[in-house]
Amino acid sequence: MKDKILPLDYDQYSVEELTEKANKIIDSLEKENDLNNSVENYQELLKLNNIIEKKFHKNFKSIGEETNKKIKEITKKNEKTA
Repeated sequence: MKDKILPLDYDQYSVEELTEKANKIIDSLEKENDLNNSVENYQELLKLNNIIEKKFHKNFKSIGEETNKKIKEITKKNEKTA
């Protein structure tokens, strides 16, 4: 069984947009009566889930780094004024 390859341009989508695409696939899977017809959709959903998870972790890391940078800046300002 061949995996359906997702377009490489999924990197340009936000986590919210990818989540919306995943939700549409879930709706489609819920309406499908024959599970044999839903294998490709399910595989696509799993791939989308992995992409969303990676993007989420990347965004989470970025937010943490920005927060640490701002904390250091505030700490330096407070040390200079003290």
